[in-house]
Amino acid sequence: MSVNKQETESYQAPMLSEALRDSFMQAYAKSTNGELEDELGDNVMILCENLVKIFKTKETEVLALQGLELKVEKGEFVAIIGSSGSGKSTFLNMIGGLDRPSAGKLYVDGKDLFKLTEKQLVTYKQQTVGFVWQNNARNLFPYLTALQNVQLPMMFMDGKNMEQRAMDLLNLVGMGHKRDSKLSQLSGGEQQRIAIAIALANKPKLLLADEPTGSVDQKTSDAILDVFRYLNKELGITIVIVTHDINLATKVSRVVMIRDGKTSSERILRSEKKREELKGFTEEEDTHDEYVILDRAGRVQIPREMLDEIGVKSNRVQLKVENGTIVVSPTETDRQKS
Repeated sequence: MSVNKQETESYQAPMLSEALRDSFMQAYAKSTNGELEDELGDNVMILCENLVKIFKTKETEVLALQGLELKVEKGEFVAIIGSSGSGKSTFLNMIGGLDRPSAGKLYVDGKDLFKLTEKQLVTYKQQTVGFVWQNNARNLFPYLTALQNVQLPMMFMDGKNMEQRAMDLLNLVGMGHKRDSKLSQLSGGEQQRIAIAIALANKPKLLLADEPTGSVDQKTSDAILDVFRYLNKELGITIVIVTHDINLATKVSRVVMIRDGKTSSERILRSEKKREELKGFTEEEDTHDEYVILDRAGRVQIPREMLDEIGVKSNRVQLKVENGTIVVSPTETDRQKS
């Protein structure tokens, strides 16, 4: 019988086995230097510059990414947030090697994704990235048990000690007791945790998740995010989560907002010292500082709600510098309309 209820789950961090920890550390230590790593620096996991993606049909062209720029360092835990159609899932597919960019620059783990051959791209997807999909049926084969699902990707690599490693990964995400369960016997949160174990099967350096908490309740969502935070902290895996849930802003150290195919702003977690200094100054404690992104051409995106607040009604604004501050104000025509 299928289990579709909205369950509430919690995550208890396990004792991480030395064998599992060592296997990830060895994978990270392997020489995977791309020809551009010296130029990028050895601490950069993702770097994209002026990234463009155009989807073409016979009738029309859709510009999904319009010059997106972003850098993610190794070991970061980043959430990409944007409304439907903002380009966030397109961006995830680009760095996951599932789709080719149209223009710009895109480097992941020292590799230029524009230059990879199809064979090299397959190796990249096997060894560099792990993917967790929103649709759990896309993560798991329904006729296999949880243990068999986690073992399956290992068969395309060295295939050594598959059962023990798969059990270690299931225990890592708190699902060891579900080793013999199939898709129909698992709740949504359980399926998603097992999907994370599957994504870790081949020791990826970069873990990507597309709306991983989109179909579960808040408590289960928190438990899934606890799993990601634990993996990031204990194994040093770089994690990028794409979501439309603004509440994730308090859960991760860095939040990148995408609007209309471009990076518009970022929220960075304040240091513990700064949070303590600011405590009590606002009714609700804000844990992050927000920054607008300045691209290479000096352009910024100003949120529509801010423009509305100052009375901007047209596509023109006035700019001037006052006491070292750039001031944006509506035109005289807009003022007269207000």
